[in-house]
Amino acid sequence: MYPNILRHPGPTPIPKKVQLAMNQDIISHRSEEFVQLYRETTNRVKPIFGTEQPILLLPSGGTAALEAAVVNTVSPGEEVVVITVGAFGDYFVSICEKYGFQTHKLEKNWGEACTEEDLIEFLKPLSNIKAVFVTYNETSTGILNPIEKLAHVVRTHTDALFIVDGVSCIGGAPAEMDKWGIDILVTGSQKALMLPPGLALLSVSERAWKVIENNKTPSFYLNLLSYREWAKKGMTPNTPAITLIYGLSAVCDLIEEEGGFSQTVARHELMKNMVREAMKALSIKLLTSDEYASPTITAICSPEGLDLPAFIGHLKKKYHLDFAGGLGHLQGKIFRFGHMGYCFPSDILEAVSLMEAGLQDFNYTFEPGAGVKAAQNVFLSDHRK
Repeated sequence: MYPNILRHPGPTPIPKKVQLAMNQDIISHRSEEFVQLYRETTNRVKPIFGTEQPILLLPSGGTAALEAAVVNTVSPGEEVVVITVGAFGDYFVSICEKYGFQTHKLEKNWGEACTEEDLIEFLKPLSNIKAVFVTYNETSTGILNPIEKLAHVVRTHTDALFIVDGVSCIGGAPAEMDKWGIDILVTGSQKALMLPPGLALLSVSERAWKVIENNKTPSFYLNLLSYREWAKKGMTPNTPAITLIYGLSAVCDLIEEEGGFSQTVARHELMKNMVREAMKALSIKLLTSDEYASPTITAICSPEGLDLPAFIGHLKKKYHLDFAGGLGHLQGKIFRFGHMGYCFPSDILEAVSLMEAGLQDFNYTFEPGAGVKAAQNVFLSDHRK
């Protein structure tokens, strides 16, 4: 049996060290052992978020944490802005509309980022916005929004909270929650954090806590005030994902072994550049510009003349190389090459090489080895620094 080469935007491969950590004997979530595990692990995660605020752990997928960020900060009748540049930005829209909040949608074409100028112009006629929601890394298009700049716009032009979905990039992209002025930052376990699905992480600013304390939208399981109170005791209000927290501790070990989080970020940036240069060498178009390209996932347009679904299926069946297809109106038009978490330059070279083999099977015209050579040149250039 050949192993599946998972190059998806999530779930992503899990390191052996993390798997072994999760195999430890289970403990009570009300024990002193758990209190120590919880406190030590959440403190070690803070540099990944770029915050001194507590990290809260929810036994859920990232979507539940996004909903928690909405329902704990916005009260009935209040107005919000949602910046959406793809399918997962629309998640925030759906959540806000489901709760009946007045939702102003700043929508960009898929493949484009939201710029400072876009947001400034959109906010001009609005005077009573309580929160601005945005996706940091849009998984459906491979866009990395300029979050630091957007946060500055919100701080300068409104009194609104700035709430960020970082599900598909936290752990692989720079994040300076406190410095940039992010009020709530959310992520999930199954992306750059190298864990199975089932754990959501979020952090809340002091400014946001004041809003949450006066919030009128009812919630029970997703009540962040409850999570805050229990976190002070080193616990969670409900039964937590204990095995995943064991794994999260091992993830922190791996980041430290790599040389710290800055090195982890640098590796993701390198892999992004390797993939992009490989596609350019193969004359295959990319959906996004280099300026706003994601360090964790690359959206690649269908090679000219290819039946893309058949090609992606062929790569998986013959070469065990598993890419993700497009979402929404991009289905059948792009595929997505995930390079986050437990992924290294050697994995990029392997995937590009197998992709080239598949292109030859489909009689796509290109210089064999061109993509691998381009990716390798990026790697060697970085390695010589």
